[in-house]
Amino acid sequence: MTDAITADDLLNAYAHGYFPMADSATASDIYWYDPPLRGQLSIDALHIPRRLRRDLPKHPYEIRTNTAFAAVIDGCAAPGPGRTGTWINRTIRDLFIALHEQGFAHCVECWRDGVLCGGIYGLALNGAFCGESMFSRKPGASKIALVHLTARLWRGGFTLFDTQYVNPHLVQFGVYEIPADEYRARLAAALAIPARFNAADGENPSALLADYLNHNKTA
Repeated sequence: MTDAITADDLLNAYAHGYFPMADSATASDIYWYDPPLRGQLSIDALHIPRRLRRDLPKHPYEIRTNTAFAAVIDGCAAPGPGRTGTWINRTIRDLFIALHEQGFAHCVECWRDGVLCGGIYGLALNGAFCGESMFSRKPGASKIALVHLTARLWRGGFTLFDTQYVNPHLVQFGVYEIPADEYRARLAAALAIPARFNAADGENPSALLADYLNHNKTA
């Protein structure tokens, strides 16, 4: 029964290469997935589309981290263009909010004039970051959040950025697939690395972004 699943169970599942999804927002059960191919993004050399790279230094949004986790996960679960349903049900929402309160789940947010315009959230386990979902209510917000998240992972010493699957939105960022056995080997190596998601806390997001873009340009 999924009502017996705890936050610790979820951490253990991710550490062994599994992740949960529900059939819909109203579904009572969740299912564990371990696909034969896993989507991955490069932290060190994320592919940033030319137009986005040009727009990023304009800072169209205020970037915040971990200030509105529940609102970000709700934004990811809400219907949007090309998306009428969600795999995030109440169980998954509650478990991830609990993991956020324990310091494992994190989000990066884009704000403008006090309004949350987009964001991305996921789970950090030592040197591995498992990206869960992202959303936009204004142009480019989720893309900008993704780059800022990747900059933070780079600063924190993460070595693995798992996207679970490949989708058309991630293709522009250079997402690629690896076999499940290779993913588990990379995951095990990442779990042995003491990375810190909060390594960039107190750092100006614009300065962090500039450092990362400069590195990314030459990586």
